[in-house]
Amino acid sequence: MNNEFRIEKDSMGEVAVPAAALYGAQTQRAVDNFRISPYRFHRLFLQALAQIKQASALANHELGLLPEERVAAIAEAAAAVADGRHDGEFPLDIFQTGSGTSTNMNANEVIAALAERKSGIAVHPNDDVNMSQSSNDVIPSAIHVSTAAAVRALSRALEGMLADIDSQIEATGDVVKTGRTHLMDAVPVTLGQEMEAWRHQLEGCRAGLREGLAGLSQLPLGGTAVGTGLNAHPRFGEVACRHLSDLAGTTFASSSNHFARIAGQEAAADAGSRMRSLAVCLMKIANDLRWMNSGPIAGLGEVTLQALQPGSSIMPGKINPVAPEAAAMVCAQVMGNDVTVGIAAQSGVFQLNVMLPVIAHNLLESAGLLTGAVRVLGSAIANLTVNRERIEAATSRNPILVTALNPVIGYELGASIAKRAYAEDRSLKDVALEMTDLSAEELDRLLDPAKLTKGGIAE
Repeated sequence: MNNEFRIEKDSMGEVAVPAAALYGAQTQRAVDNFRISPYRFHRLFLQALAQIKQASALANHELGLLPEERVAAIAEAAAAVADGRHDGEFPLDIFQTGSGTSTNMNANEVIAALAERKSGIAVHPNDDVNMSQSSNDVIPSAIHVSTAAAVRALSRALEGMLADIDSQIEATGDVVKTGRTHLMDAVPVTLGQEMEAWRHQLEGCRAGLREGLAGLSQLPLGGTAVGTGLNAHPRFGEVACRHLSDLAGTTFASSSNHFARIAGQEAAADAGSRMRSLAVCLMKIANDLRWMNSGPIAGLGEVTLQALQPGSSIMPGKINPVAPEAAAMVCAQVMGNDVTVGIAAQSGVFQLNVMLPVIAHNLLESAGLLTGAVRVLGSAIANLTVNRERIEAATSRNPILVTALNPVIGYELGASIAKRAYAEDRSLKDVALEMTDLSAEELDRLLDPAKLTKGGIAE
């Protein structure tokens, strides 16, 4: 071999590995076998995987299975991987063996090489770094740990968006505008009421995401290959989860049934569906903003979104609602990702799910995309301008206000008044003066748009 490669051996024989690579034979075989996509494991997944290796080493030492100098070397190496100092040593495609064994061995080989180089002690990828573990309990655990971290970051971003909505409600919440159902004029609402609805929807999604963390906190560590715990100390899962909780800064526990957590991926599917629900909510808000901003001359023109970039390569001066458009595309992607997670999560056969890497990829992509979209959409709301005069002009002359007269004059007469006002393009008040016995003062009181936003029956 030339100086660019070295020969490594595994149970299948020899394989040429790049000379400078920290990984070994099993990783190289996966590099050679799976050249399918440009997708690689997310930084949060690599962090979680390394934290699990560090926690496992500490647990094995505490349980008397791994000597102190060896565990110290493994723990230091795993911490370096968790910090992102060796991400280039994780070249594997997402589309690989369905258990993620290749990536588990990638971590074992890299951590073993780092530990050995640093300490001068022989460290074996399987016997030492992977002690008391299997890919089948490590990879599902890494999915849970990394997804939990991503969901917490998403939840923090949602708090910021809620604050952006609050600031806009405080500034413009009293503005009365035309409500719309079926995209057609309906009775008035305030901007505050419209935005409070957004807020309530988002709060529900945030609460749902937090509830989903409970399922993600249960890990199958200690179940090893099929859930029986073969080759692991009976207390390994409990002790490893305690150390992992310290490293990750959140509480994880060894699951009560490792068989279920290894073979089933319901907690992961649940997390995906909760992110899909948030995408549904954000899509609605994004589309509301697009409609409200439409025009500015021939559309609704109720608000003006912050001008972020030129909107056309041919039409000078055109500005597009790029922030809500970008957010809407994120939502479409997240909804598709959830379909993938659902299909993958049902692919457990007997004692193992065999689509774990694609579950990890889609969950973490969705959480990251949503975090970015939430920030962009929140900023768009915080920085929009409300076109008060245009809103007031449209609301005050809208014949749909006749709805408030129903308790006084009845639905049928109200419908006749509205139809005539539409047909003759006249104000509702003028037509009502001709077709009812109500005075101008009574009509002003009954048809006050601000009063109509408070509900109740006209008096």
